[in-house]
Amino acid sequence: MAAPQFLSFLALVAFAFVILNDNGVVEGSHRIYPGLQFLKVVKVQQLHRTGYHFQPPRNWINDPNGPMYYKGLYHLFYQYNPKGAVWGNIVWAHSVSKDLVNWESLEPAIYRTKPFDIKGCWSGSATILPGNKPIILYTVVDSKKRQVQNYAIPANLFDPYLRKWVKPDDNPIVDPDKGVNAIDGHWKILVGSRRKSRGIAYLYRSKDFKKWFKAKHPLHSKANTGMWECSDFFPVLISSQNGLDASPIGKDVKHVLKVSLDLTRYEYYTIGTYDRKKDRYIPDNTSVDGWDGLRLDYGNFYASKTFYDPVKHRRLLWGWVNESDSAAADTTKGWAGIQSIPRKLWLDPNGKQLVQWPIEEIETLRRKKVHLCNQKLNLGDHLEVKGITAIQADVDVTFSFPSLKKAEPFDPNWSKLPAIDVCAQRGSHKQGGLGPFGLLTLASRNLEEFTPIFFRIFKDIEKHKVLLCSDARRFINFIYFFFNISSLGAGLYKPSFAGFVDVDLSTNKLSLRSLIDHSVVESFGVGGKIVVTSRVYPTLVVFNKAHLFLFNNGTETIIVENLNAWSMGRPVMNIPLKG
Repeated sequence: MAAPQFLSFLALVAFAFVILNDNGVVEGSHRIYPGLQFLKVVKVQQLHRTGYHFQPPRNWINDPNGPMYYKGLYHLFYQYNPKGAVWGNIVWAHSVSKDLVNWESLEPAIYRTKPFDIKGCWSGSATILPGNKPIILYTVVDSKKRQVQNYAIPANLFDPYLRKWVKPDDNPIVDPDKGVNAIDGHWKILVGSRRKSRGIAYLYRSKDFKKWFKAKHPLHSKANTGMWECSDFFPVLISSQNGLDASPIGKDVKHVLKVSLDLTRYEYYTIGTYDRKKDRYIPDNTSVDGWDGLRLDYGNFYASKTFYDPVKHRRLLWGWVNESDSAAADTTKGWAGIQSIPRKLWLDPNGKQLVQWPIEEIETLRRKKVHLCNQKLNLGDHLEVKGITAIQADVDVTFSFPSLKKAEPFDPNWSKLPAIDVCAQRGSHKQGGLGPFGLLTLASRNLEEFTPIFFRIFKDIEKHKVLLCSDARRFINFIYFFFNISSLGAGLYKPSFAGFVDVDLSTNKLSLRSLIDHSVVESFGVGGKIVVTSRVYPTLVVFNKAHLFLFNNGTETIIVENLNAWSMGRPVMNIPLKG
């Protein structure tokens, strides 16, 4: 959310799911199902629907758009198909909340109703102009097949729910072919794009938020990274967890540039310095652009958007968590897509990475609590956590170990592989030294089916490497568990998700928090230094049949130093606003 003064950055989500190729022809990065996108949902299946994650009552959703706070309410807009459970017919759906947990839905804010947006109302952002006036910018494709930016404003500024939005006739307001204006003192927006294989973040300026001019050079770009979708650019404080609005700069401020890479369908970010005079962003030498860089989430998480929360002075992050099953399955169940639990985001004290943590408000859903401490896990042990509803739970556990001596050697060949491949090779079933240990979530009573979230610690030449892995693949292992099957049905997209985390192991401790919700598991390792989100669709473990286990498949004894687990209640989730 922009600052009230008339000089600010607004990170615009542009080119989010509509792409122009090198010949200027529009491409879509979603598969199109003409026979399904208009198929009305007659019945919504409750199997695998989440209990406390954001989702509408039915149909398809994707990108979170334009989150903001206005007159006592949090507003979230999102890409939505009102006519079916697969991508298509996209509008800007609109929901409001007083606490970011309980949500009421309103009529969509933006439809395709004007000649200048009749070909689609794609992703965008929102901000507050001077005078406390909200405004939305969103991407469209015009009659020349160019991507341009439109704006919409509330019909009634006195309505805190912002029920109605109008699209003035002077749209579009950002034309990619307009000239350069290098004068400062402007509002600024960022537009993700590409030129051949080079990812680019273009910068535009405006003094009145209506006439926009493209800067003479990009804010930042990088070769061989492909299309930059859903770009987000924001400041973070060096020595505080407090968030900032979009405008501050100074010695105590760093900047973050996040992009969603269409080629990998993952999100990457760098931390660096913004030079306001030159309008250039320079990543630190500890940050790498592209596929080898840092990620907000090492799992199923895309098209994310942050905003500044002026109520609690924090920066919050939402991300789209897509389904992992087929379009036919989505149509049958009558819904597809959820949003992640909102996360507070700040700069780690080491200055090299971001830290994320579920918003504190989600803790209001905690119900029955179970506590364990000082429980030993030897090789092959699996200890059930009883007394909670394991299908819908919040689990926070700290593991400790006597020493690092039994950490298994890190194969030099793995240094050339992404973490997911290391996870796929080693998994939770192959015996190690220090790990694998962690949680078996969404597990059947006899462990025929489960989804493991676990750590493995390796000894490299100079230091130890810590891997956090969520392994949703089917596997068989006669030594550890008999005929283990991950919590994911046959024939579905079922990768391993994993990342290496930079952590101080001098305390011989690692922590893990997992939010488990029927078909999604969001896991926060080492206090939020690494996050892995998985979509899973249990076949045996549904409704009240789920179990939760702690496990260790390493030769080193692991101590469950402290565990707190709660059943999670159901919030009000997108019931229509009354009145």
